[in-house]
Amino acid sequence: MPIEPWFIVAIVCSLGGYAVYLTGLRRQLVQPNRASWLIWSAATAVEAGTYAAVNPGALQSWVFGLASIACVIVTIGIWRRSNWAAPSRGELICMAACLAALGVWIVSSNAFWAHMLVVAAVPVSFWPTWESVWQDRTRERSPAWGLWTVGDLATLLVATRSGDQHVGEYAYLFVELACHASVWFMVGLATINPLRSLGFRNGRFYILDAYGPTANLFSVGETHLGKTVYAALGFAEGETIIRFTGRRFRADRIPSLMRGSSDRFVQVTPDHYMGPSGRIDDLINHSCTPNAGLRFAAGSVFLVAVRDIAPGEEIAWDYSTTLKESNWHMICQCRSPECRRVIGNFETLSPERQEWFRARNLVAPYLRRKDMVEKRDRAA
Repeated sequence: MPIEPWFIVAIVCSLGGYAVYLTGLRRQLVQPNRASWLIWSAATAVEAGTYAAVNPGALQSWVFGLASIACVIVTIGIWRRSNWAAPSRGELICMAACLAALGVWIVSSNAFWAHMLVVAAVPVSFWPTWESVWQDRTRERSPAWGLWTVGDLATLLVATRSGDQHVGEYAYLFVELACHASVWFMVGLATINPLRSLGFRNGRFYILDAYGPTANLFSVGETHLGKTVYAALGFAEGETIIRFTGRRFRADRIPSLMRGSSDRFVQVTPDHYMGPSGRIDDLINHSCTPNAGLRFAAGSVFLVAVRDIAPGEEIAWDYSTTLKESNWHMICQCRSPECRRVIGNFETLSPERQEWFRARNLVAPYLRRKDMVEKRDRAA
């Protein structure tokens, strides 16, 4: 029997989406929600197993099976690159709902409708992703969502052309369309970024340019302070080095005792902090004579070079440039000639040093002078 063309499309698009997403995860182009992927990997594994049992020999069961394996691989990659953090209330509710669906699946005597229940529970797993996208759409900007949409639609076409549909099968196709393909499409639509997938820049047409081979920008080494980040390639003054990421916490939820990589909490508003991301930005140390600084723009936080940085040079920024009315302090061991010994709030810097950072837009918005904010508002 010849292979159905739509089956090839489904396999290529589904697995291609996972390959693109994994690449984006390694390049830190996406910031997936761990709870969503943990639930999704469990649900898709159950879905693949029950679909194969209900529809033995069906081509689409291969699509579901391979997709579930790829989903587990992505989930493992996400959790290996992140630090443990307690789930939010919304994440707990979604995990409980999907756990209940899996429990019903275990005790159900009807495999088909138990399978349908698990399929319908999949969108619940992506509510945490929706919350994450609502806060910052750039977290999920990836062509993978479009590929998954096409892959799911192709899988449904394979099912409709099998010639042995019944009422239950059509019900399944409807649930699959409403609960899978539409979810991928909506997330992709909300996070679309043509320049990341295709577009014109500098007179040239690019396709998946952000996912092409690139040289490693950083290397991680050891100093008297522990792990630290070095520039593998040079950075010019004013060039963006990396984007800082991590979950945001209210000030009253910041732990009083912090050690190791978990001590990286960056104040982003007077009442909120950005916690550790589990990525390389957690390892960038403080220096009283930094070669980089944090710039707040478009709701994001970027580390930019304040002077030319040569390959092999350690990258560091001044922790005081985000702190306001905080009781936090740190005994400094940066060993620079201008070391301040104790690092505290922005007000602990000399007036000249404060103006140096402000003039270069390297302080948090709530630390800028009122006249500077008004000038920027008029320019906008």
